[in-house]
Parts: sequence; C-alpha cells; structure tokens
Amino acid sequence: MVMNQMLQFIKQMSGKVYGNDVTSIANQTDARKIAYMRNLQRELKKKDVLNIPFCELPFVVFDIETTGFYPYNGDRILSIGAIKMIGSKVHEDQLFYKTIYNESPLAKNIETLTGITSYELRQAEPLDEVLRQFFQFVRSDTLVAHHSSHEKQFMKHASWIALKTSFQHRIIDTTFLTKVVAPTMQHITLDDWCEYYGVEIGRRHHALYDAVATAKIWSECLKKVEDMGFKNLKDAYTHIASLP
Repeated sequence: MVMNQMLQFIKQMSGKVYGNDVTSIANQTDARKIAYMRNLQRELKKKDVLNIPFCELPFVVFDIETTGFYPYNGDRILSIGAIKMIGSKVHEDQLFYKTIYNESPLAKNIETLTGITSYELRQAEPLDEVLRQFFQFVRSDTLVAHHSSHEKQFMKHASWIALKTSFQHRIIDTTFLTKVVAPTMQHITLDDWCEYYGVEIGRRHHALYDAVATAKIWSECLKKVEDMGFKNLKDAYTHIASLP
C-alpha cells in the first residue's frame, strides 16, 4: 500500500514541494531567497540538537542519485528524495522528491540503474530551484543519510555552485547508531541493513524509495538506543567516543 502511494506521489505530484509547513518559493525575488538562506543558516548555528530528547528530535532522512562519485570532477546530482521524522516516527505523508534539470544525455548504465531518463531531466527544474525547495522542506531539521559522506560532498558542492552559499546542515550517517545497537555487525550496504531489519525498499537506487527505507532503518535504531538508555545524540556520541 505504501509503495503504491509513493508511486502516485512521484507520478502525479511532480513539480511541487511537500510538507504541512512548506510553501513554494518560486515566485520570490532573488533577494528574498538569499535572505531566507541566511536566516536558515543563523537558525542552524543557534540550534543545539545534541541535548534534544530523541523522541522530540526532528529528522529529515534523504538520499540522492548521482552520475558518479566525484562532484568536483563533473559528476552531478540527478534527483533528491527525502522524508520527515520526529524521533522514531516516520511521517510517510511528508515527502520530497525532485529530479534536476540537465540537458546532457545520461549514460545508459545510469539510466538503467536509477530509472531516470535524459528526457525526464530535460523537463525538470534547475539545481538552484530544487535546492531552495529542498532546504525549505528541511528547514533546520537534522539530516540523516546512509553513507552520508557521498551526500555531504555533493550537497556542499551543489550549494556553492548553485546558491553561492556554504552547506550548513548537520548530516548524521546511519552507522552512527548502528555502531551502538549492533557493534559486531559488518553490514555495509543499504540492502544489508534492509535485510537485517526486514525493511522493504521497493525500487532500489530511486532517491525517494531509498530515503524511506533508510528512515525505517533509522527508526529501528532509534528505538533500540532508547531501550538501551540513551536519551539524546550527546549520550550516543559520548558512548561511541569511549569505544576502543
């Protein structure tokens, strides 16, 4: 049922931004957009997420599909998918998904892997618009990603190239909590962890489906660390720092 809803979301709601408190910024002036980003960065600097109880902490779990692994060598973001959470509760009605405009044809192996076509990208919105909409969806929430170094380097590069601003959001890698709840496990891939927790992905290498699967894994990890007595991110950081 959830997978069918997500398919409808992708097919029917293309070109919109999602979330109860999200509105389109497409008609704003550049000055207002710049002001929004600066205000957001100030909010991020003031926000202390380490001491917020897990059950109250808002997360946005996200995933990107790219043409490769090296943004500074010309690889680019093809799509961004995200879903909101409060603590371990996954809000499956608060989704974000966008493909990003590019007129260069995709390599066939990338089309096959992601299901994204060159035609689809030529109809999409440009990178700066997608990033602005994504940041308005995220606001000051803490980001979570699987193998987050990939997402972080692309978001840093894209934010500077498209918006001329530095990327300020905290991104937590899922391994941050898997190290706590399953320290002896050697799972690496998203598929491994989905199998471990019995999470269905639906469409692998699709930014939204992968984000939702990652959110469900993160949810399971949060439930376990809370059962173990950890109350917030600071508790988990302190524990990990003490590990040999």
